[in-house]
Amino acid sequence: MLPVERHEAIIDAVGTAQAVSTDELVRRLGVSAETIRRDLAFLEERGAVRRVHGGAAAVTERRGIEPSFTERSIIRHEAKAQLAHTAVGLLKNGQTIVLDIGTTAVAVAQAIPRGFTGTVITPSLPVAVELADRPGIEVLVAGGRVRAGDLACSNAHTKAFFADVYADIALLGSGGVDATAGLTDFHLDEIDVRRTIIANSASSYILADSSKLGQVAPYRVCELAAVDGLITDQNTAPAVAAAIEETGGVVLTAGPSA
Repeated sequence: MLPVERHEAIIDAVGTAQAVSTDELVRRLGVSAETIRRDLAFLEERGAVRRVHGGAAAVTERRGIEPSFTERSIIRHEAKAQLAHTAVGLLKNGQTIVLDIGTTAVAVAQAIPRGFTGTVITPSLPVAVELADRPGIEVLVAGGRVRAGDLACSNAHTKAFFADVYADIALLGSGGVDATAGLTDFHLDEIDVRRTIIANSASSYILADSSKLGQVAPYRVCELAAVDGLITDQNTAPAVAAAIEETGGVVLTAGPSA
């Protein structure tokens, strides 16, 4: 098993049970206790788990610091790929699509079939690069200040750009999705941009792997009633699902075969 596969397995185990012993992880993964301890130290540094005596526990609900783009690209890679295939199933040829920022948005861009035709508008430079050579896709990039790491555009110029965009569907990045706090994220100057995207889109869906469900990042984007649904890899947060469905939204859960 590759290290990245072990890391994903550890995150899944901790997320399901809330706490897992080192001995249990050794038994499940078939590696030494020392290897597990190194894995837990690596994952704790990146905010994915919290080390406790004898094992690991789930991180606290509120997260003040977002892991780097590179770290997020590695962690839960397979889950994001599954989620992306489910998201792409919502797209139809000829649509105008807003594809937001983050590693999951990049995974969605990668999953869009080569034969797809339409317009993709994005504040993400990695998304734009991923789609730039697709002959059937017109790619529009919002200008503005570029944030390092995610290479995301955001400021008043970006907001003004999206104020004049009316999309058929928007696929939104997330820092956390909580039943009470709603959709939250880590970068204050990107909040207004995302609110503008939601307001001007015919439908909007949050992209969030299950590690983000029940989590609260520092800044609120909107309540869950403001979006049409959530696309995730697992339904590990019944309260989040209930909050979305109570207002007529849908929760689309990807499976391993997605």
